[in-house]
Amino acid sequence: MNKSKRKKRASDIIVQLRKRYPSVSPPLNHSSAFELLIAVILSAQCTDARVNLVTPELFNYYNTPEKLAYADLNHVKELIRSTGFYNNKSKNIVGAARKIVEEFDGKVPDTMGDLLTLPGVARKTANVVLGQWFGTQEGIAVDTHIIRLSQLLGLTNHSDPKKIEQDLIELVPQEDWTYFSLALIMYGREFCPSKKHDYTQCFLGGHE
Repeated sequence: MNKSKRKKRASDIIVQLRKRYPSVSPPLNHSSAFELLIAVILSAQCTDARVNLVTPELFNYYNTPEKLAYADLNHVKELIRSTGFYNNKSKNIVGAARKIVEEFDGKVPDTMGDLLTLPGVARKTANVVLGQWFGTQEGIAVDTHIIRLSQLLGLTNHSDPKKIEQDLIELVPQEDWTYFSLALIMYGREFCPSKKHDYTQCFLGGHE
């Protein structure tokens, strides 16, 4: 599929998604930019549902950068253990909180460059925080769902998240970047899961 066809394909997909999902809600529960940041870091290699089970207790203790920055690491590990990779994740979220306190006056930064300096934060996490909390369309958050579905729908031939993001940025209007990512994830969960099934029965179909 050439670029012009892929662009038309992306436009048609957005139209269909908006018919099905006029509005979308972030899948990770949060009440602040900091809680969203921590939840997204924890969601790596973990389901959003699992993260949403863990964060209420975590945020009961540590719902601000100041509270988490100097927390007992072993306590944090126990609270997030079920999300997997809890040793690295605990170091990352405590390290991110500490950097926010010491270098950003206790406020989650609102630029891509600054967010990427935080431990555990790559482009996907930064895009989620910027788009969902700050309303900044800096890029498109590419997670495992977006990788699988953008390939399946013929929007990219790449497997590298950075290259997929660049492909999608060229196809999707900037004002739709955050919506597109959230809506496509909802579509995958509701109609087109990763387990083997008949893709032609999904309302977006498959690769054309």
